[in-house]
Amino acid sequence: MGEHEMTFERLQQQLSRAWDRGWMPADLIRFTGRQCDGHAVSMLVDVLAAEIRRYPAATVEERWERQLSEAEATVWWRSDETWLDEWSDREGISVPTALGVATELNSVLLQLPKLPRLCALPGAARRGSLGDDRLERRAVDQRKLDKLRALLAKAESTSFPDEAEAYTAKAQELMARYSIDYAWLSVESGSREIPSGRRVGIDNPYEGAKALLLNQVAGANRCTAVWSRELGFVTVLGFAPDLDAVELLYTSLRVQATTAMMRAGFRKEARSKSFRRAFLTAYAGRIGQRLADAADAASRAAAAQSSADLLPVLAARGDEVREATAEMFPQLVTREVKITNRAGWASGVAAADLASLGVRQPVAADPRSW
Repeated sequence: MGEHEMTFERLQQQLSRAWDRGWMPADLIRFTGRQCDGHAVSMLVDVLAAEIRRYPAATVEERWERQLSEAEATVWWRSDETWLDEWSDREGISVPTALGVATELNSVLLQLPKLPRLCALPGAARRGSLGDDRLERRAVDQRKLDKLRALLAKAESTSFPDEAEAYTAKAQELMARYSIDYAWLSVESGSREIPSGRRVGIDNPYEGAKALLLNQVAGANRCTAVWSRELGFVTVLGFAPDLDAVELLYTSLRVQATTAMMRAGFRKEARSKSFRRAFLTAYAGRIGQRLADAADAASRAAAAQSSADLLPVLAARGDEVREATAEMFPQLVTREVKITNRAGWASGVAAADLASLGVRQPVAADPRSW
């Protein structure tokens, strides 16, 4: 085995170590991007594509495959022996420079802290074949999520507030019903479910406000959120349909908050960092209150319309999520939010009061601008 192939092999071995320490592909890509330049991220994606070849497809979880697919991690080179030369040509850098990138990437992978494990490791998953009832349940779940996404897309594309409100109100109703139905069906079927987790990337600018917004959305959906600031993500813990709701809502609310912030930004003061930080923090806090009220009203309405005793079921699931969080993160620290711009705070609260609560939220703008 030549030097270049050995370099490639060592990087793949570092990935196996990263998996043992609780990391997943998207986590590594995000963290590497915070520590290094684009060359290191590009190299990491190739190493991910090479390493996953070690495992039979049936032993790799779907979310793992999905993250690799989103990263476009594919084996495009002719052989592992020639990979470094081919990669350096594609990146437009010399082979010695490429070796330096490999050394830098190896250093990043060596220093990864241990994380809670959120799913089975590659090679240990057992996807197998689903029974007819589970296949039908999965198909129904996907259809509901597709319908919710379609409603949110319509709400975010319209320029008429009333129309957006109608779409998002319908989405809110569907998501609340979806979550409650899922919880009750799990009890009726006797299936033993446990909370799971997902990591959501949080980057600057205004990462504190984003983390707060995600925390508020999570809380309203019977989930918890733990921010790992230095690693660039929030871990959201909850049951599957509630996690789906959190991801959809958070994305839509970021869009809506960005739009509201831009509308408030015509004055010189409103373009300052302190104003925008205060605006987004206040927006997140006020939205959290509205979401919590809406979620509580939806739960009580569903309980009133049902002969089943739903509220204790939902409360028990909330307790399970909190217990799982305490077990996974035994040394949680709560931080206070400090705001110095009163005008930004007042504008953020006002904008949150005007926000439409769709699945429980949306409206237009590019979320990347926030």
